[in-house]
Amino acid sequence: MMAVEDSIRIFSGTAHPALAEGIADYLQLPLAKCHIDRFADGEVHFVVGESVRGKDVYVIQSLRKPVNDAIMEMLVMLDALRRSSARSITAVIPYFAYARQDRQDRPRTPISARLMADLLQAAGVHRVMAMDLHANQITGFFAVPVDHLNASAVLLEAMRRVNTEGPESCVVVSPDAGGVERARRFSSRLGTGLAIIDKRRSKPNVAEVMHVIGDVAGKDAFLVDDMIDTAGTLVGAAKALKANGARRVYSFATHGLFNGTAVERIAGSELDKVFVTDTIPPRPDVLGCERIEVLSVAATIGEAIKRVHGDFSVSSLFWY
Repeated sequence: MMAVEDSIRIFSGTAHPALAEGIADYLQLPLAKCHIDRFADGEVHFVVGESVRGKDVYVIQSLRKPVNDAIMEMLVMLDALRRSSARSITAVIPYFAYARQDRQDRPRTPISARLMADLLQAAGVHRVMAMDLHANQITGFFAVPVDHLNASAVLLEAMRRVNTEGPESCVVVSPDAGGVERARRFSSRLGTGLAIIDKRRSKPNVAEVMHVIGDVAGKDAFLVDDMIDTAGTLVGAAKALKANGARRVYSFATHGLFNGTAVERIAGSELDKVFVTDTIPPRPDVLGCERIEVLSVAATIGEAIKRVHGDFSVSSLFWY
């Protein structure tokens, strides 16, 4: 990698080994040796397979489904590495679970994202890297440094690949009012117009699209969001955009959860193409869907690790 290869160790949990291998390949380093298995009752058993004393350790674990298993596995790994005298421990979390529970939106509910921060810090983490958190305020839940990475460069490249007729031929669309700032940043970089979907959510994972604010007639609509869960909002937004004259509808999101019948919904929808990154390992049905394309963020995360380890700016990697 550089002259630092003896001072850094990259560990992978079992949640997304392919992404961890991609990150290690970018850094030109092997993954560190470890052993992870389960006792008969499901308890995580982790053994560090080499010395980490005095080393800077990076633990890569995407907190995907089964979410709580992935979380517990990461906590056990962090504790083992702390007890093995690692000099520093960075939790690299491409997909940060419980990020949607970042505030009390009604009485007597938890702030689970804050609980996640407390658990990671109690396990011994010195730094956290996460990609496209659902809410920026989550970084403030930590008392340790947080590098809030984003997939903007990867998604922007895909947008420019799709947009072959110039900025006047497309419009960036936010699927709700909360994502306007994200959409505005992409719109500014592409030099396109901006539109907003007005929707009302009656309960979690159920959204009714009301109408489109902005001019989308005759244009390619680029829907941008941080995640795709059940795809109900996405499919409804695509339908509304086509009803308002959009020529084609493309979706760009960082985290592809694709829960429930999301893949089937997308396959039978008016969406022309859905682009997501590999922060969550894509299932066979996702890879087999012609309307879904998975983009890699291994180089983005790898470069962030390289810069943190070398004491260089991470924020300069991204635009805000």
